[in-house]
Amino acid sequence: MPSDDRNPFRPKGAGFPPYLAGREAEQSLFRRFFRTLRRGVPVPSEILVYGPSGNGKTTLLAWAEEQALGEGLDFCRFVSDEIRTPADLISRLHLETWLPGYALDRVSADQAGDAVGPRPGPPPLAEALEARAKDASWIVVVDEAQFLDPRVGRWLLNAAPRAGRDAPFLLILAGSANLRARLSEMGVSSWSRAESLRIGRLAPSATGEAIRRPLAEEGVEIEEDALARIVQESDGYPFFVQLWGHALWNRVQELPGGERRVTVAVVESAMADFEAERGCHFEETVSGLETDGFLPAAREVALAFRGGARLSYTDFRNAVARGVGDAGAPSRAEAADALERSGFVWPAAGIPTWEPGIPSLMDYLLEHAPAPDGDASTR
Repeated sequence: MPSDDRNPFRPKGAGFPPYLAGREAEQSLFRRFFRTLRRGVPVPSEILVYGPSGNGKTTLLAWAEEQALGEGLDFCRFVSDEIRTPADLISRLHLETWLPGYALDRVSADQAGDAVGPRPGPPPLAEALEARAKDASWIVVVDEAQFLDPRVGRWLLNAAPRAGRDAPFLLILAGSANLRARLSEMGVSSWSRAESLRIGRLAPSATGEAIRRPLAEEGVEIEEDALARIVQESDGYPFFVQLWGHALWNRVQELPGGERRVTVAVVESAMADFEAERGCHFEETVSGLETDGFLPAAREVALAFRGGARLSYTDFRNAVARGVGDAGAPSRAEAADALERSGFVWPAAGIPTWEPGIPSLMDYLLEHAPAPDGDASTR
């Protein structure tokens, strides 16, 4: 079905969602930090933004950028792939003025990343970041930070807290659900004290508002039963919420007599469009797991989740072990890490248990991904 260019819902990266629902706490924290920076005062800590893809991290960062620029703050945002060497980092941050003449190529892979060259005293990068921030309050955002080169990561992430102690400088790292583990592997322990924003699925109330409010602003009313159906089908997954909104808007344009009301019948008519898009997303996810060798582990985890909303840490690890078996490739640790990184599973907040990243993906995988040869189990 052709899309209406006036459709406020844009699920495929063509702009912001019409309403950023369910992120009020995160938005409040960003506003508070940005107001502090505007006064030229150091903020309390760095910020980590992490969670599975499709949950709105990039959208939240784009909103944060608009807010920061509105406060008159300097803002630099890039993805980790843009900085593979220390020289790349200096160039991307435009720090040449504050780091003249340093032999950047002398930063070796086995250094902690705290110094460049033989100069004594505080790390030159921390000095440079601090001097730059005192010239003008600024914010640096590194997206997909789980892929930071360890050498560059240690250099930047060890320097940033030192720079931020006495200057209006804020470093924000954003990345996948396992970002904190990646930082620990880099040896940047100070980031355990950073402000952590865990970006997961939306609560049902936020899911409903993400649909209701943009439609209402366009003069479209949605019945409660229709909205409840959408909340259930979307799993609280922000990407699916936008898919639903997009499909509904297009269906409303086809209603006779200029009708502007979404009923259960309209939802059912839009279901095929939504399911087709969701199926493509699921197919891509399952294909990626299969290509990387993690599909058997994912299937065992999906079986273990049947009939329950959570798995204990032990049950999750046991399910992964069954999927990996004794082949040795991939390892159990690699498979568990991959399932978390992809958002297939998601650690529950504050307790050592696991939730499905997208519950309906579990059902899709069991229905469409074949069982290993000789295994007819449907546990």
